[in-house]
Amino acid sequence: MYNVLTLNKIAAVGTSRLGENYNFGDDVQNPDAVLVRSASMHEMEFGDNLLAIARAGAGTNNIPKDKCSEKGIVVFNTPGANANAVKELVIAGLLLSSRKITEGIDWEKNTLKGNGDAVGKMVEKGKSQFVGPELKGKTLGVIGLGAIGILVANCAVALGMNVIGFDPFMSVGNALKLEPSVKLKKNSEEVMTDCDYLTIHVPLTDETKDMVDAEMIAKMRDGIRIMNFSRDGLVNSTAVLEAVKSGKVAKYVTDFATDDILGEENIVCMPHLGASTPESEDNCAVMACDQVKEFLENGNIINSVNYPALSMAKSGDVRFCVMHRNIPELLKKVLSEISGNVENMLSKSRGDYAYTVIDVTGGDASNAAAIEAVEGIIRVRAI
Repeated sequence: MYNVLTLNKIAAVGTSRLGENYNFGDDVQNPDAVLVRSASMHEMEFGDNLLAIARAGAGTNNIPKDKCSEKGIVVFNTPGANANAVKELVIAGLLLSSRKITEGIDWEKNTLKGNGDAVGKMVEKGKSQFVGPELKGKTLGVIGLGAIGILVANCAVALGMNVIGFDPFMSVGNALKLEPSVKLKKNSEEVMTDCDYLTIHVPLTDETKDMVDAEMIAKMRDGIRIMNFSRDGLVNSTAVLEAVKSGKVAKYVTDFATDDILGEENIVCMPHLGASTPESEDNCAVMACDQVKEFLENGNIINSVNYPALSMAKSGDVRFCVMHRNIPELLKKVLSEISGNVENMLSKSRGDYAYTVIDVTGGDASNAAAIEAVEGIIRVRAI
């Protein structure tokens, strides 16, 4: 029986896939795995039983990944599960940045109510103050061409926009999904300085923090419209506020509000709604639960953010799942502690850490203790 702790509400369509060998809920003790959405885990104590944490979403800033790596706890996320939901909100953001939709709605609601039959004439007289440009023919810059960025870029092409983009880590698979008309630039600055609209879809790291600051904004086209539906901290709120007030930035739309930009003219703030659709929550739950189940039962890692991806069909009588440091000669010592015949083995590394799966025929699960005693081993599990 596996124990799975849920720190947030996880859609039943996901947890139902765990099966009868799983005990899950928000009061589970000594969990083998944790399912989480937005709850912060940085102050949590992790028991020795904990093998995996799955975030039902893409970002993992609420999880102490370094601590997990040291303890041999695999952290999963669900990239792409909420991509369509976020894409749709970004497209709404593009329209909000161009056409003064929210301003017009507020004007009608706050000014016209109570004027009876005169409302129609008042609308015709006052609507000119809400004129805004069309998207067609304008250039959209997309920083980050992952699951979300690709969908946004392709959709913008369908809307008649010229699209340019940059992603230093774009996979071959993602490149093949991208519309051929999207022009790739050599770096993010080339994108940000050559577009009418800008949308950012990258994680928040030391390198990406404040990537849109006063210095970068000064290099951009006058009247640029900026969207941030990715992470707070990518856009410096002080810099963008000053740029909006000066007219350098025509509009800023984000679902990461800060106190200084709330209520400011030509800044549209909304709640963090990117993944807030029933379809997205279901997709994330299914992916997170499937990944946890596959790891607990078979030792295979899919979509981890701290350990390498590794999948191998099971063979032999016992499978040893070995979390270890990425150091020379270690596997030779591990194999010397295994009795029986090694049928298959696969090892992959990710930075300072590595993961090795060894299938053995005629072996003894008790070898796990001897393997764990090898210097550099973090954790060993026999399945």
